[in-house]
Amino acid sequence: MFYGSTDNARGFQSFPTSEFSASTSDRNRSYDVATFGAKGIAWTKLTDEGWQSPIAKFLSEAEQKEIEKIARAEVGDVILFSADIATIVYDALGNLRLYLAEKLGLIPENEYALVWVVDFPLMEFDAEEKRYVALHHPFTAPYDEDLPLLDTEPDKARSKAYDLAVNGVEAGGGSIRIHQVELQKKILGLMGVSAEEAEAKFGFFLEALSFGAPPHGGIAFGIDRLAMLLSGAKSLRDVIAFPKSQRAVCMLTDAPSTVDPKQLRELGIKPNVTG
Repeated sequence: MFYGSTDNARGFQSFPTSEFSASTSDRNRSYDVATFGAKGIAWTKLTDEGWQSPIAKFLSEAEQKEIEKIARAEVGDVILFSADIATIVYDALGNLRLYLAEKLGLIPENEYALVWVVDFPLMEFDAEEKRYVALHHPFTAPYDEDLPLLDTEPDKARSKAYDLAVNGVEAGGGSIRIHQVELQKKILGLMGVSAEEAEAKFGFFLEALSFGAPPHGGIAFGIDRLAMLLSGAKSLRDVIAFPKSQRAVCMLTDAPSTVDPKQLRELGIKPNVTG
């Protein structure tokens, strides 16, 4: 299934079309939509004469007008297109929007914009594994009013998960958990976990729920991310105590280091060195 979406960059009439072409092409090294799995990004600038775009010739006038209507676009706007599965479209267009906003200096400094993100899908279908997978984790509770969807369209059920974003960066997240044992078994079953596997992996948890656990939930904050945002740093490595290199090496402690063979024997680990 393909998902199409548009993003309207309003008032970009003065932004040269060559810049959009460079910003969205695979040749551009500073931003490449292929990083997010997209095959590419199409765009059009709306002028008094009509569409100014390399794809205009492939669309009828009626199709162009429909796209303008969906994007609520006017003369002077630029519409950006992507077509793929929803997650790829969101990642590609969302990150492109941030890239262009930073490039054009549209992001104000020393301001903090906070938003709660809610109504996450409970699960999505993994085409490779041919089963549903949890978008948050398999113990997240679905909305009460969406419970009937579990029997018909599980991927349309929403979860009681929530994130707090600050300036577009996730600063905290959590969820309300499932506290009914039968619902928990049903969710695990939808995700391809058999009753035997559920008992083997989560038997202790399911038994605890059977005693009548109360509704419960929580949230965890990323203190390092908040420190990064408040200090104006561009990377988490600038604010965490023991930053790792891109090779996952700790420059302070020289970890990882050689493991003593005795420790490996105690853990029942046998190294298998090849090459």
